Amino acid sequence: MPKADVPPEPRAAPRPAPRARRRLRTRIILSFALLGLGLTLLLAFATNWVRGRVEEDMITDLMDRNINAYAERFYASGGRDIGLPVQQMYGRVVGRDKFETLKKEYPEWYGFGDGIHPMSGRNEDGTPFSYKLAVRKTPDTWFFLAYDMQESVRRTEKFERALYIVVPVFTLFSLLLGWWSASRVMAPVSELARRLRRSGTSSDPEALAPYFAGDEVGELAKALDDYSDRLTDVVQRDREFNADVSHELRTPLAVIRGAVELLLSKPELDERTRARLQRIQRSEQQCTDLISALLLLSRNERAVGECDVAKVAQQLLDSHRAQLGGKPLELRLEGATRLVVDAPESAVSVALGNLIGNAVKYTQSGGVIVRLHDRAVDVVDSGPGLSAEDAAKLFERGYRGTHAGHSQGGGIGLSIVRRLCALYGWDVRVRPGETQGVVATLTFG
Repeated sequence: MPKADVPPEPRAAPRPAPRARRRLRTRIILSFALLGLGLTLLLAFATNWVRGRVEEDMITDLMDRNINAYAERFYASGGRDIGLPVQQMYGRVVGRDKFETLKKEYPEWYGFGDGIHPMSGRNEDGTPFSYKLAVRKTPDTWFFLAYDMQESVRRTEKFERALYIVVPVFTLFSLLLGWWSASRVMAPVSELARRLRRSGTSSDPEALAPYFAGDEVGELAKALDDYSDRLTDVVQRDREFNADVSHELRTPLAVIRGAVELLLSKPELDERTRARLQRIQRSEQQCTDLISALLLLSRNERAVGECDVAKVAQQLLDSHRAQLGGKPLELRLEGATRLVVDAPESAVSVALGNLIGNAVKYTQSGGVIVRLHDRAVDVVDSGPGLSAEDAAKLFERGYRGTHAGHSQGGGIGLSIVRRLCALYGWDVRVRPGETQGVVATLTFG
């Protein structure tokens, strides 16, 4: 058998670790919650901004009209400050002779030009103040009108606190709405999955489409029914083909077995004829075992039974020893004399026979040793080895190694071994020999 420096499983390019995927129901709920949170935040920001702009425009317009009215009342009263009957406003008129006094008392007011100016800060006692100051200046008289903004600031803070409550409430409402919507949307999908799982456990699956409305889920159920029908037809044809092939092949093999046994019972046979008949007998047994193993693989069924691995290994070695011709090759069995596994003899014979057959085929001289352990069998050869490409594809169906040359075979033997191991929970591996060749290990689970 060719040797390998790596396990026989094909090496695939490293694949990125799959990202954790949330359930579709969870994604729908999260989408509703995020949508509700985003819309609520956007609405709260827009409402607060519009409210602030509207209030700002109203106050500015109010102060513009009132300071103009303040100046008109001042001149109409003959230069007397009679005030304004408006709450939250404080007016002051400064004559030319008081300009310098104003500069000392309110330097900010002194420097302002005509217009509306925001003012904020803290009083001497630490309390905050906020107001808007309207200014109208003439050469002889300056008019000032202050509008107290503390009430507006308090309303703004109260409004913002209300938004802090509204946003979580509406987000929670969106979460509940998403949960309800996801439950309604996913209910038919979950029902379809439940019925599909139940249908998969039956040899005669029931139709799914009659249980669903004519929506997208109903269309999916109809497509699954069509696929199930086609798959059932394929499986049925495959079962019938396997049963027919098994029956049709077993019949002539049984005839061959009976004829060979009858011929071998004759005492007048010469040794050469007897050896040829025994070879036919071994080949018939190998064909029978192979048919049984392939039938198990096609049905994916694990047949029960007890198999003495040492006995099977000895029979296989005897069979190959009779076919060596003049090849200088020693075949021997070592190790434990009794290793019994819970499997039919045909399965063990096919799996172990392929490993021994490959070892004998690729080893031109030296020896092939079958070594028995407690729960495993080693097939050790002194063959030419195996390239890296062969090591990667050794157990692929149809692959024939670079050392195959013109030898017969379709390259499916080791593929069958791999499938049998998967069916019975066994394991097959190859590793380099201590000096040359390889060691193929078949471990029974």
